[in-house]
Amino acid sequence: MFKRSMSIRMLGAFVFLILGGSLFCPAQAPAAAEVKPVVVAPANAPAPISAGDTAWMLTSAALVLLMTPGLACFYGGLVRRKNVLGTMMQSMAAMSMVGVLWAVAGYSLAFGPDHGHLIGDLKYFLLGGVDGAPHPVYANTVPHLVFAAYQGMFAIITPALIGGAVAERMKFSSFFWFITIWSLVVYAPLAHWVWGDGGWLARMGALDFAGGTVVHISSGFSALVACLMLGRRRDFPREPIIPHNLPLVVIGGGLLWFGWFGFNAGSASAANGLAANAFMTTQLSAAAAALTWMFHDWIRFGKPTALGTVSGAVAGLVGITPAAGFVTPASAIVIGAVTSLGCANFVHWRTRRGIDDSLDAFGVHGIGGTIGALLTGVFAVRVVNDVFKGGPVGLIDGHAGQVLVQAVGVLATYAYAGLLTFAILSFLKLFGGIRLTQEQEVNGLDQSQHGEEGYSF
Repeated sequence: MFKRSMSIRMLGAFVFLILGGSLFCPAQAPAAAEVKPVVVAPANAPAPISAGDTAWMLTSAALVLLMTPGLACFYGGLVRRKNVLGTMMQSMAAMSMVGVLWAVAGYSLAFGPDHGHLIGDLKYFLLGGVDGAPHPVYANTVPHLVFAAYQGMFAIITPALIGGAVAERMKFSSFFWFITIWSLVVYAPLAHWVWGDGGWLARMGALDFAGGTVVHISSGFSALVACLMLGRRRDFPREPIIPHNLPLVVIGGGLLWFGWFGFNAGSASAANGLAANAFMTTQLSAAAAALTWMFHDWIRFGKPTALGTVSGAVAGLVGITPAAGFVTPASAIVIGAVTSLGCANFVHWRTRRGIDDSLDAFGVHGIGGTIGALLTGVFAVRVVNDVFKGGPVGLIDGHAGQVLVQAVGVLATYAYAGLLTFAILSFLKLFGGIRLTQEQEVNGLDQSQHGEEGYSF
């Protein structure tokens, strides 16, 4: 009883600290002159290419690519030993197949000239016309090819996230073809809606700095639809299914945290004050979220868990993704704590309800992305990013309507990603089904799908 009450007092002190800091600390941000909007307005002549900006964007692209092997380790450690290679192979498949598709058509559909505010055309098919010259709209101080490469790393990790919901029971062939189709018909149009020049959500003023809707809500809700269509694992929830390698989970979580600095700070498209703000808000949100989930487990179970702490860090990273370039560091701490608490409670709720989201792809990315997108509408301020050219940005900045705009973006993403995921999986079911047989599931993905073993003793 003493330990429990002590943990409650510790959590209370932590919450008081973050909320008090956000209330009594005024917004501190880089000087407005150092900050530029996420999307640069077209100019008559492109600015000269900046060596510093180019170096930062190349580094950020490499950091974002590292997140997918980090995700493979994170997911691989969470499953049972017989499924470790099969689970990690899903991330490797995304790195290879989506990497090629992005060059063939994905980039052009996402960032090509606008058609009906819904999708780009095939002007950049096979990266034709994407060269070392700057792009006047998307990145006017780095080569167009660098911007395309950087965005391609986002396209890779997004469908890989869906694997967390279907782990241990989906055929590799079905997953492979699913992400192939999904990346073109779901991810690319959503990227155009939010980030493309002329996309309808961008025109409406929806804010998504680095992918809260495009990456996390789209993959998270698609993951929920996929796990419901596949059904539960055969021994869930009758038998406890526990991670086989928690150190691998912690290593994967650390790689995700490390790579996320490129994910968020790189989305400034330059090495400037906005990138610095995104870097700091990313760090603070992740740290606050890890502490929040740790205290949550400490109170609920009597002990702080490693799995809860690293899950909290990932939840905080998801929550700050849409907001990183719009909010102050103080607000980032609140966003991280609130997102972590929301995800933790949802994960426990879905377990009691018997929803087999195996590795909580929706519980962390779908729920975390939703909370982060809505809180972006609350905490975004023009002193950090004057995205509306002198007008107020978020609720605390005097623009209450931004929360509604964010909600429209969230709901639109739910609807589009969910319906298309259902349609793709229904189509794939016609060609031999999408789920392992009972024998294959008992033997595990490694043997049944790849003829290999993760560990040999």
